Amino acid sequence: MNGPQDLAAQIAENHESISAFDILKIGIGPSSSHTLGPWRAVRAFLLENEADLPKAVSIQVDLYGSLAKTGRGHGTDLAVQWGISGLVADACDPAALAPLIARIKEEKSISLLGRHPVEFHPARHVRLNYKETLESHPNGMRFALELASGEVRRIECCSVGGGFFTVVGREEGGADDVRLPHPMNTGADVQRWCDELGLPIHEVVRRNELAWRSEAQVSDGLDRIVEAMASCIWRGLNESGELPGGLQVVRKAPGLARSLWSEIVDSGPEDLLPRLRSQEAPFEERMDWITAFAFAVNEENAAFGRVVTAPTNGAAGVIPAVLFYYLGFIHRDTVTEAEAARRFLLTCAEIGSLYKKGATISAAMGGCQAEIGVSSSMAAAGLCEALGGSAAQALMAAEVAMEHHLGMTCDPVNGLVQIPCIERNSFGALKAIAAARLALRSRPSDARVSLDQAIATMWRTAQDMNEKYRETSEGGLAISLALPEC
Repeated sequence: MNGPQDLAAQIAENHESISAFDILKIGIGPSSSHTLGPWRAVRAFLLENEADLPKAVSIQVDLYGSLAKTGRGHGTDLAVQWGISGLVADACDPAALAPLIARIKEEKSISLLGRHPVEFHPARHVRLNYKETLESHPNGMRFALELASGEVRRIECCSVGGGFFTVVGREEGGADDVRLPHPMNTGADVQRWCDELGLPIHEVVRRNELAWRSEAQVSDGLDRIVEAMASCIWRGLNESGELPGGLQVVRKAPGLARSLWSEIVDSGPEDLLPRLRSQEAPFEERMDWITAFAFAVNEENAAFGRVVTAPTNGAAGVIPAVLFYYLGFIHRDTVTEAEAARRFLLTCAEIGSLYKKGATISAAMGGCQAEIGVSSSMAAAGLCEALGGSAAQALMAAEVAMEHHLGMTCDPVNGLVQIPCIERNSFGALKAIAAARLALRSRPSDARVSLDQAIATMWRTAQDMNEKYRETSEGGLAISLALPEC
């Protein structure tokens, strides 16, 4: 049996080009693999057959495995209807989503890509096959488009985490799979390029991004991600009430924020950082703010709000919590606030891409270690480098954070991304900060475990993990609470 070092060597043999904007995507909650992935997949299927849509008479969606078992809790049945309707997750109005679902149900019709209406009954045309899992992936789905001639176009896809999807029978890559000037498939590759170029991780990643887009587009794209994170935090700190789904989970972020500030609402999210900087918050209050930030994001995520997939929706609160902790309490004017955030995100994204290449970022494949664990690892590296750490220290921070998430199961109660998911984001953020601080006070040469070994170990652990602990709601807290189906 191969050990972690052997597995890391196998990973290094394969080249895959992943942009920072593949890892960090603006989307809609509550799940990247169960909401965003199926949404994007069915929309892509219809775009591929766009010329034949005027001749279509029906569309059928079949969901399997984890997509079926936790589909309703994750909104998968709703997401495919948004995708069929042609909505784009990073551009649509979240407030328009529920009314569209109500209209489809009432009219018993759906418009393919928003232009070609066909008869549609959600309960019949979106089937959740609870007892069947496709060989291709735990998150398998099939789409069938029937034309008036009787011809049926079929496709089988897999939602592989982080909003990514693959088509069974087709090789990954294609036109977007560019050759990067500094390919990095392992942590060893990252260290080698940083040493050869004399650059920090974020700068090597930035140079790779220029293979896809201009420097101005890179900066603008990262700024848009930061703005989306800030808006999400702000909404989450101000929205009160219960989360949807029937668990009667009350939003905690507003109460946490009010216990720290008597009043939160001002002109908007642009007030958040100035207000944080204006106070001399002690250590305990800073920790409370990190929890408030993480809760705010993931409560918005659970409510089908707009979040940044980082690298998944279920773990979307970790990186914003650590980033705004850094910007609000730590960052000084060595570089501008905007540039500091860009550097942080570029480093985070590269660590996330290593996990996608070498293991998984899907809880259906690897449990929560593949989501909260990966996001904590990403945030640890980003913060370590932002605080002046070397590339070696940042990689060490990423390894330390993952090491203490290994084996974490995914057991969402009633398939909702609420219990225990929301609280786990707070702990993932706190662990990331601890890992970054530890790495800064350490010599990476003394470390006995490398990031590549940690990634390989996480993947082996994922393969060994019982299926019921991989986002099926058939184990752990999901059955211990014994709540009725919502």
